[in-house]
Amino acid sequence: MPRTPRRGSATGIHHVMNRGVARQTIFHSDDDRRDFCGQLDWMRANAGVTTLAYCLMGNHFHILLHDPEDK
Repeated sequence: MPRTPRRGSATGIHHVMNRGVARQTIFHSDDDRRDFCGQLDWMRANAGVTTLAYCLMGNHFHILLHDPEDK
């Protein structure tokens, strides 16, 4: 059975975390990290989502996002 949808955030702020399968490396180089940051910039420009903070580790990442339309 599918899980119930998440409720919207009262503030529009979301913590997003993702880890590689079996904790495998997802960022192999600084170029990988730059490409990922470019995708975050694309989200800001095209989806109106702002990155408040981020942490890119070798096998996972954390992002704090603000979506002003998610209230």
